[in-house]
Amino acid sequence: MVSRRDHRGRPGLPRRRRDKRTSVKQVVQNYKSGELALLDVPVPGCGPGGVLVRSAYSLISTGTEMMKVSEAGMSMLGKARSRPDQVAKVVQSVATNGVPATYRKVMGKLDSFTPLGYSLSGVVVQVGAGVDDVSVGDLVACAGNEHALHAELNWVPKNLYARVPDGLAARHAAFGTVGSIALQGVRQGEPQLGEVALVIGLGLIGQLVTQLLTASGVRVVGVDPDPVRCELAERLGAAACGDPDSPAVAHSVAELTGGHGVDQVYLAAGGGSNQPVELAARLCRDRGRVVDIGKCRLDLPWNAYYEKELDVRFSRSYGPGRYDPEYELEGRDYPIGYVRWTERRNLACFLDLVARGRVDVEPLVSHTADFDDAVETYRSLEDGGLKAVAVLFRYPEQAVEAPAPEVAVPEVRRPGGAGPARVRAVRTPVRLAFVGAGNYASSMLLPHLTQREGVALSTVVTTTALSGANARRKFGFERATTDLDAVLGDPSVDAVFVVTRHSSHAELTRKALLSGKAVFVEKPLALTEDELAGVLAAVEESGNDRLQVGFNRRFAPLLREARERFGTRTGPGHLRYLVNAGRLDHGSWYLQQGTQGSRFTGEGGHFIDTASWLLGADPVSVYALTTPGNEDLQVVLRYPDGSTATIGYVTTGPAGFPKETLDLVADGRALRLDDFVRATVYDGRRRQWVGSRLPKARDKGQSAELAAFVKAGADRADRCRCRWN
Repeated sequence: MVSRRDHRGRPGLPRRRRDKRTSVKQVVQNYKSGELALLDVPVPGCGPGGVLVRSAYSLISTGTEMMKVSEAGMSMLGKARSRPDQVAKVVQSVATNGVPATYRKVMGKLDSFTPLGYSLSGVVVQVGAGVDDVSVGDLVACAGNEHALHAELNWVPKNLYARVPDGLAARHAAFGTVGSIALQGVRQGEPQLGEVALVIGLGLIGQLVTQLLTASGVRVVGVDPDPVRCELAERLGAAACGDPDSPAVAHSVAELTGGHGVDQVYLAAGGGSNQPVELAARLCRDRGRVVDIGKCRLDLPWNAYYEKELDVRFSRSYGPGRYDPEYELEGRDYPIGYVRWTERRNLACFLDLVARGRVDVEPLVSHTADFDDAVETYRSLEDGGLKAVAVLFRYPEQAVEAPAPEVAVPEVRRPGGAGPARVRAVRTPVRLAFVGAGNYASSMLLPHLTQREGVALSTVVTTTALSGANARRKFGFERATTDLDAVLGDPSVDAVFVVTRHSSHAELTRKALLSGKAVFVEKPLALTEDELAGVLAAVEESGNDRLQVGFNRRFAPLLREARERFGTRTGPGHLRYLVNAGRLDHGSWYLQQGTQGSRFTGEGGHFIDTASWLLGADPVSVYALTTPGNEDLQVVLRYPDGSTATIGYVTTGPAGFPKETLDLVADGRALRLDDFVRATVYDGRRRQWVGSRLPKARDKGQSAELAAFVKAGADRADRCRCRWN
């Protein structure tokens, strides 16, 4: 392989052989079993607003990543103890959805491969629409635990990469993300020239914090029980370092500060000991600053912190923009006049410091491993055989390209013959493709399809390569891909399930209809009237009206039986439907109203469809009223025969109250549904019928809904396939 220089004269980027591949390798871990693997995953697509990056080096954070690896190796009880927040979510899900659905959801998450890695450098191999600040062949540093993974190829959105300065080696640029974390922590401490700082924990982040403070004119005292790390920090600029139990640390602080104590403390340690926060209070000056960067125990000794009036601050990862999907995924930058240092600007700043020699990362590299040896490297770190501050993975130098699309032959002819072959009809399974394989698809749809006769799971299409690989492994898809067009152009695929985020439903449905596929789309079908018009135009243009929206409640067995027991109405009815939707967790994509619509837009169709199905007609008018300050909503629907339905959608109700309760009154009879667990029909003064299920057996109709869709596809004439006579 011949070495060459890139367009800016940087050596070391070889001329690469074109090697078309359908998969790439990625380091993953099964959170349930703790298994580590180098897994083949589909080649990621290059979406708009980002770039496709071929990894050159990626960095193992021996603190954060190894803590995750260690946690995965715990027993189920150990995992529960380490994540009480997740246990609380499981308990709430049981109350809302029942035991079987919750069990499927939890086990689906646990028994999945999760990605590792969040800091790398690599070469841009493809540029998405809307990106104009980098070109193919540029070396970039990338960030993010969903985008800068230990994988041969990653798609990285615009605000999570930065161009590497000329002259900076790729192996050093791989430190960009962890450097940004350290830099953001230092910014939170607001260091000033001549101050003295205490850095507790001299792992990778602590070593970088030490160098950044030294470069800022701050004298640093380091604390770590490992003498090797203490010696390294002193070599890289610390004034003094020592064991936390050593009197020498307190002596050094007193000598450097005239007995006043340090101006700021940076907690870069992990673990369950409360020693770091106690030491911080003891050695910090009056009204000093304590910044938490790592993940250590924070039982603050009240008297010590109160008496000195210490200012406790937290550093949130790489900087402003972190955890904001509009910034990270949609590329919406914060104006520099209001937010000087965003996570992308922090990334670029750190790279510049390394390029100018103000920070030296080479002494931090304890080991460089070939990417093919990734699993063995993690195991060596976990069992203590490899003691390291930072470990780099070095990737093979080869191109990765998606394969050329296959071309379908429209007419089948007899080999050697002059005309079309005689064919015979053979009944074959309905071949399904899934676009999206998130929580709902994996817990509420796919489990009902995997065991169903007459169904073949053909292809799963996902935006992230690993989620597709997980779905293929768990549910038996024949293949996984990130290329939607490959599925829509595949004549063997009969039906497409659209189970993605709300904003993409209409466009994906439109494309699938135009390609001639039957379509099952989760609610909502569309977010706007224009999107709905586009779907209807696709039906008109293609003549393909095989479309089902995922309104599953009308298929719920308990509700269907209650409706049958209630009987046919002769007069108008009044229906009341109370939905206790509850609050969403911070960061949920359901809260992204600008792109995903309101919560009621997303799921309100369920309740309107259920009411209309029970009343046997479509509404002719609607009136809605919202509660100021939240998403609580009252909707009144009127029907042709004078019937009315009132839907109360509340987000502020108590968590212990049932999610859905429904009452229908007409002709002296009443029907009551209590959260799909119990249904009652009243006739006159007595209860005519009571149906009930155990809460754990709550059935909201998904299985019957899917059976109806599959049967509709199987009953069509085009379910017959051609075979040679």
